Amino acid sequence: MMPRCVEDELSRCRLEAEETRQRLVDFVSTASDVMWETDADLRIVSGHKPSDVEMQGANNDCFLGRTLFEITRGNPASDPCFTAHWQHLLSRKPFRGLVLRIVRPGGSVVWLEANGNPFFSKKGDFQGYRGTTRDITRRKTDEARIAFLARYDSLTGLPNRVLFRERLEQSLAETRPGKSVAVMILDLDKFKEVNDMLGHPGGDTLLRTVGERLTACTRNRDTVGHVGGDQFAIVQGDLEEPLEAAAFAQRLADVISQPCEIEGHRIASTVTIGIALAPWNGDHPDHLLKNAEIALYRAKLDDPGTWRFFEPEMGLLAEARRTLETELRSALSNGEFELFYQPFYNVQSGKICAFEALLRWRHPRRGMILPDEFIPLSEETGLIVPIGEWVLREACAEATTWPEHISVSVNLSSVQFRKRTPVKAVVDALSVSGLAARRLELEITETVLMQNSQTALAALHQLRELGSRISMDDFGTGYSSLSYLRSFPFDKIKIDRSFVRDLSQQDGIAIVRAITSLGASLRLATTAEGVETMEQFAIVRAEGCTEVQGFLFSPPRPAKDIPELLDAMRTNAAFQPQWPRSCPAPESLLPSQPTPERLFIDVPGYGNVFDGQAV
Repeated sequence: MMPRCVEDELSRCRLEAEETRQRLVDFVSTASDVMWETDADLRIVSGHKPSDVEMQGANNDCFLGRTLFEITRGNPASDPCFTAHWQHLLSRKPFRGLVLRIVRPGGSVVWLEANGNPFFSKKGDFQGYRGTTRDITRRKTDEARIAFLARYDSLTGLPNRVLFRERLEQSLAETRPGKSVAVMILDLDKFKEVNDMLGHPGGDTLLRTVGERLTACTRNRDTVGHVGGDQFAIVQGDLEEPLEAAAFAQRLADVISQPCEIEGHRIASTVTIGIALAPWNGDHPDHLLKNAEIALYRAKLDDPGTWRFFEPEMGLLAEARRTLETELRSALSNGEFELFYQPFYNVQSGKICAFEALLRWRHPRRGMILPDEFIPLSEETGLIVPIGEWVLREACAEATTWPEHISVSVNLSSVQFRKRTPVKAVVDALSVSGLAARRLELEITETVLMQNSQTALAALHQLRELGSRISMDDFGTGYSSLSYLRSFPFDKIKIDRSFVRDLSQQDGIAIVRAITSLGASLRLATTAEGVETMEQFAIVRAEGCTEVQGFLFSPPRPAKDIPELLDAMRTNAAFQPQWPRSCPAPESLLPSQPTPERLFIDVPGYGNVFDGQAV
């Protein structure tokens, strides 16, 4: 009979063993790994996969009886990591993190990560491996997706800028002596308008369509990339002569211009292309891409919808533009902007009824820069938003120093509407200055409505509800001016100066007559801009324009000169101007009904102005 102390010790050991076994059972049942064991030939003889562990369709017995060599047959022998792990196996060493690519009978691939330790008999003979394996297929799929997104565009599936540059570098290295490589940067014209009209899904569809068309036009050895936004890029290698690139660019332009159906809309796009050629325009990928972009920029300036080869002088233009952009960014904080004011005259009363605020840039080195030179750049860079807010604040503050019946007119950019900032900017300017909203007139072009239709209309209605007047500037120069007059109740239309300039021709008179008649029928004021001669004034007055503006009456003047101009209107003696011989006498141009006589006065330095009632 066993002594009691021994029995107690055995019972305690059995209890500890059971507890240890139960812990192992609990661990195995809740582990996410598959446990396995091989024999000395590395053939799997046992395996355990918990019931709640999914291994891409594998069952508990899927690997039993197979050697590790058979299971991992789908792994490339050239993989240095895989080869190193196999050296561990053959040398009977432990291994960690062995990634295995398993091809299942149906052809699908499962990725596993294995850890194993060798075990030996008491005599030291190798018996096999014991280890664990986990399914990392999802992780490998995610990694592959991340790797794809790092080098390919997710929208079009085309190489992105990173991969495109690598392909360009490869093409340059492989090009045979005497051959050339063409790099093309393509920009979709007016893509923003398509995006605004159809929304982002419609714009995405257009980008995918363009990508497919470009790919269909290229050779297998060429590369098409989507390098950002509405820009694509193409590299063509082994070209015999530049004419090949020119012919290819034209073919691309022709193909892209073919209409496509998107959400029931027939969309016809055009593309502008910049081309750089190696080795003439550089032999480094970054230089070629930069020069192609410079050529694209020049083509967009000269004639959108065409293509241009890079020329050295274009680089100087691009450098000047970069310098201008840098200086423009600091101009506002440096106080280099200034507002000039040009008056509107009411034709019937002869009074100044408003001033238009016109932006000038007093550059520290170049002197006065007109807006035609820097406004397009400010819109392109988005700087027009803070600049526009400054203009509103400055113009409203200045207008508070004028007589109550004189308004101030400020131009708003389509970019301000796209950024959804004009309403807040106007409210802030009126609030800070104390100017009555009825004395603020806001001018927009039809581009605002073309690019931001619903958003712009909502903002315009809010501005009008504030009490401000809304004018359509450059009326008649676009193809949708009439339709926009129906979509929003404008207060005024401004006849573009190009029509006033053509008043010496009968067609010009007919256009002005049609616009003023339209304004009268819609009860809109009409302003003729750019009136520079007595002949032009006589015609626009006879045709019924309600307001005039132009150098005949006054050029734009700095704010400090406006009080003097208004004072001169009140005090200077009047005189009857001499009409040019080429211009018919006023009586033959004006309506037959009696019209109060309006004289002009000569304000030194300001040109001819009305002598109406005291202002």
